[in-house]
Amino acid sequence: MFDSNTIARLRSQFPALAKQVNGQPAVYFDGPAGTQVPERVIQAIGDYLRHCNANHGGHFATSHESDVLLDECHQAAADFVGAASGDCIAFGANMTSLNFALSRALARTWQPGDEIMVTRLEHDANFTPWVTAAADADVTVRYVDIHPEDCTLDLEDLRSKLSDKTRLIAVGCASNAVGSKNPVQQICSWASEVGAISVLDAVHYGPHDRIAVQTWDCDFLLCSAYKFFGPHVGIMYGRKALLEELVPYKLRPAPNDLPGRWMTGTQNHECIAGTKAAIDYLAELAGPGDAANRPQRLDVAFDSIRQYEMNLFARLLNGLLSNSHLRVYGITDASRMDQRLPTVAFTHDRLSSAEVAKRCGDAGIFVWHGNYYALPLTETIGVEPEGMVRVGLVHYNTTDEVDRLLAFLQTL
Repeated sequence: MFDSNTIARLRSQFPALAKQVNGQPAVYFDGPAGTQVPERVIQAIGDYLRHCNANHGGHFATSHESDVLLDECHQAAADFVGAASGDCIAFGANMTSLNFALSRALARTWQPGDEIMVTRLEHDANFTPWVTAAADADVTVRYVDIHPEDCTLDLEDLRSKLSDKTRLIAVGCASNAVGSKNPVQQICSWASEVGAISVLDAVHYGPHDRIAVQTWDCDFLLCSAYKFFGPHVGIMYGRKALLEELVPYKLRPAPNDLPGRWMTGTQNHECIAGTKAAIDYLAELAGPGDAANRPQRLDVAFDSIRQYEMNLFARLLNGLLSNSHLRVYGITDASRMDQRLPTVAFTHDRLSSAEVAKRCGDAGIFVWHGNYYALPLTETIGVEPEGMVRVGLVHYNTTDEVDRLLAFLQTL
């Protein structure tokens, strides 16, 4: 696990962490909406624009250099999600855009009478694209309920709704609102048993724990680089046979081979380069190495990240639970911390979530308020329209920052 010296060294790589608000250091607890980036990511974006800014497939030096670099980026993203080949990776503007494109392609294969499944724990980006596609294809949507008392999936409800009519299960690896983790390997296995496609949303999971598409045996997985210390780029993994078999929505001149057939239009090459830099930053948390052993170093790095973050989170959670003015949502049982990530949401008994967030922001403590696009969840647990206050820890946060937040909340 990281010690205080290691954390200080890592923090020094993030220029944004030097920011001050009203004479105090800024505290970034807004990671679930987008993390800060290390200097190497900024440099990688700038270096691309300086040295090989060109479109794909040209017969000249900068285009050749760009294509080589982008191939390396595809492999880095494959290593990040635990895939074997960069051909199984598609980049896009963001996870939402990629998922809308995927949902339209898969909906072409559905017939009236088919069923798909979505859950009440989702970010809307892994909910509405599927509901919309189902309406267009005249197929039935089955909604998986949650346990409101701890904001976890009702797995018995999920299992009971599976049938030979089920064509797709869309589920998040973890809730971006309350941090609950889902047993995605088990869910993918259940999907496979009935011949359904499994689509995982790993956007919130990505900065905290190791993604493992081959171990989980999922069909598709989507995530976003700006949630794991990179720029605004979406990433989609797909099982190779499905990527080759399905017909994507694309232009006629666009390539038919992988991975290009799933990437619409000219890509954001400079930010894809920045995404590789973010992945290499994470791998180097386990020590120096090269692309050949990057998957193994990512394994080690995420072990350390998980241990450090959850130790820090225990301190945060205990402090929140001891504040009589707060109601905490999600898993709070200390014996079940392996079932959640270091993200927590709460409400105040007198102040709205927006007012709490504003007062924290004025004090230089950055937290989010509202529903964070997790509308299926916030509607189910009855916190609309005000939503909740969300605090998200990542590995550049510190004990002092947690204590500062807890002390400030006591003054409200």
